[in-house]
Amino acid sequence: MKKILARVLLALLTVAMIATAVACTKDPAEPAQTDPVTNPSTEPNETEPEEGEKDIHAKSEGVMTYAEYEAAALDSAVVIEAFVQGKQSWWDNKGTFYTQDKDGAYFLYEMACTEEQYNQLTVGTKIKVTGYKAEWSGEVEIVDATFEILEGSWVAEATDMTALLGTDDLIKHQNMVAVFKGMTVVSVSYKNEQRGDDIYVTLSKNGAEYSFCVEYYLTNTETAVYQAVEALEVGDVIDVTGFLYWYNGPNTHITAIAPVGE
Repeated sequence: MKKILARVLLALLTVAMIATAVACTKDPAEPAQTDPVTNPSTEPNETEPEEGEKDIHAKSEGVMTYAEYEAAALDSAVVIEAFVQGKQSWWDNKGTFYTQDKDGAYFLYEMACTEEQYNQLTVGTKIKVTGYKAEWSGEVEIVDATFEILEGSWVAEATDMTALLGTDDLIKHQNMVAVFKGMTVVSVSYKNEQRGDDIYVTLSKNGAEYSFCVEYYLTNTETAVYQAVEALEVGDVIDVTGFLYWYNGPNTHITAIAPVGE
C-alpha cells in the first residue's frame, strides 16, 4: 500500500514540475505575433534606409531642397545636390548635364569640369553643385557652376507625364526623366535638313501637337535612338522617353522610343 501511495505521489510531483517548466518558457512580456493586415510590421520598407544607414537623398547643411531651388529668384546663387541622369556634351573644360533628385530635376549648363572629371561623372553619380539659377527661352538651368562628387548613387525611373501634356502643371516637372505614351508621329525632320544634326519630331496626342527633339550632342548618329527616330514614319504610334527640356514650350530631349505594344 505504501509503495502504491509513493508511486502516486511521485507521479503527481512529476506532473507539477512539467507544468511549472512549461509555464516558465513563455515570457509574459513577449509581444503578440504581428498580423500583416490589422497590425502591419514597423520594419523599414526596402526603399527606406536601414537604421544607421545614410539616406542618400538627405541634403547636406546649407544645400537647398528642390522646393527652395524652385522658389529662388533668377540670377541668385544656388547650392543643390543631385544625381547625374544624362551627359550632353563636354568642350573646353565645361560639361552639360541632366541631373535629378527624388523631388525634381536640374539642368547644369556648361559646368566647369575637366575631361577626366566629365568621364568620372557617370549616370547615377551624386554631386554637390554651386552656381547661379538662370533661364533661357523658358529653360531654367544652373550656370557658372562648380561641383564636388559625393557618396551615393541613384538612377531615376521615368515618370509618366502623358496626362500632363497641354496643362500648366507640365513645366513643374521640367528636366525630369519623363515618358509620354501612345504618341502619334506627325513629322520628322533634320535640323538644317541634313543628317548628323538634331532631329525635330512632332508628335500628337488627343488632337494636339507637341515638339520633341533628338539632341545630337546627347544622342548622336551612332546611338540606337537616333537611328530609330530617323526611321519613324508618319502615323506610327510610339511611347517616348526623354528629359523634359524646355524651349519656348516643352521640347523633350528623346532618349528612347518604343512602338506601342512592345
